[in-house]
Amino acid sequence: MFTTAINHGLVVDTRQKKCRRLHIGLQGSKIAVVSETPLQGERTIDASGYYVSPGFIDVHGHIDGAPYPAELAVCQGVTTTVGGNCGYSPENLGGFFDEQEKRGFPIHQAMLVGHGNPLRHAVGVDDPYARANRRQMDQMAALAEEALLQGACGISFGLDYVPGCDIEEVTTLAKVAAKHNRICPVHTRLLTEGDLYSLFEIIKVAEETGAHMLISHFVYQYCEGLTKDALRMVDKARGRGLPIHIDSGMYTNWATYFDTATFSYENICHNHWKWEQMVVATGPYTGQVMDEALFFHMKEVCPHESVIFFEGQEQEVYDCLVKDYAMPSSDAGSYEKGQGHPQIAGSFPRYFRKMVREEKLLSLEEAVYKATLLPASVFGFAGKGCIEPGMDADLTVFSLEEICDRADYPHLGEPDAKPLGIPYVFVDGACAVDAGEYQSCRSGKIIRKQEK
Repeated sequence: MFTTAINHGLVVDTRQKKCRRLHIGLQGSKIAVVSETPLQGERTIDASGYYVSPGFIDVHGHIDGAPYPAELAVCQGVTTTVGGNCGYSPENLGGFFDEQEKRGFPIHQAMLVGHGNPLRHAVGVDDPYARANRRQMDQMAALAEEALLQGACGISFGLDYVPGCDIEEVTTLAKVAAKHNRICPVHTRLLTEGDLYSLFEIIKVAEETGAHMLISHFVYQYCEGLTKDALRMVDKARGRGLPIHIDSGMYTNWATYFDTATFSYENICHNHWKWEQMVVATGPYTGQVMDEALFFHMKEVCPHESVIFFEGQEQEVYDCLVKDYAMPSSDAGSYEKGQGHPQIAGSFPRYFRKMVREEKLLSLEEAVYKATLLPASVFGFAGKGCIEPGMDADLTVFSLEEICDRADYPHLGEPDAKPLGIPYVFVDGACAVDAGEYQSCRSGKIIRKQEK
């Protein structure tokens, strides 16, 4: 008898991009069998009327060991998250991996090593406006290689946050990633609102190093009329054989920390941003619309909070995610209850609601593929992304008719409101979401990348 049997669901075959009514037997942490006849288990679930998908893989998040955002993620159907993005990761990745493995976690975690911190800080480049010298770049390369050997799945860059970094730094580290066949996710720098050079320089890095580049939260970087031109640049680069993918969320309004270079007074003036485009996402002023007095007050008394910036058009989200090289992501941060950006709780349900059910821009099968097998292939996560015997028992059971995001911006509603239409989520064979409720499950594991 199987540990769990899931019968009568429409099982999504991500390799063939087809659905069939099949029955799945789980044994411990693995898929044991996919059958044409119903199965018996210690627990048997009737999935009639539901799709059964591989667990969703969120390729861009900032959960990094924080339990509450992981709970919100698994309620969205996410079973694996990639952390350490935008150039920021735990300082001691080996220690982080060991601690997380001892504690357990709601979902699986893969981690990148961050260029801004720890690498830049470790070699003494603490000023984000400073340029590293050759010796410091070589030291960063050695530390990055050590992190990759410890199991980091790639090297992340947050160039917006380190304005002093030049492209030689990026190229030096990208060569290390290419040597180990690891990916380089990049939060590109934004010199102005109308900037596309920031994308051009990352394409040049791919060309010069052969490193696999992933442009992070693409619609956040290139909106307000830039999206189509930016996508054409990626199309041309990929047409030349360059290894480039993108990820993008379901919102055009982005959030980042108030003490970064992004929200410096000089950058706000330079880009002609308006105060009313900003809403405080965390801390004592959560939900307040920014004005000049609040800006300078927060810079003095609570500069480490998160702020949401409102811009872009929803069509730009769709333009990104229909691309065959695009993957959905959340950019989920580590927020307290009742705070943050709705992406922390609504990204993946919104993706299926908008892209498949309402706008009909993707088939159900294509949408699942882009959230499962494509990211598993891009990151090299063996055992994930498809429903076959021997694969990891990470599964999401959902209703296309009912799946719905309920999270909203903090001045309009609840940013962490959990979605509807996802009754069951299995992480490593354990039922982490049961009848739509999180089960305080800690079956998630650390994904340590191994050398081939």
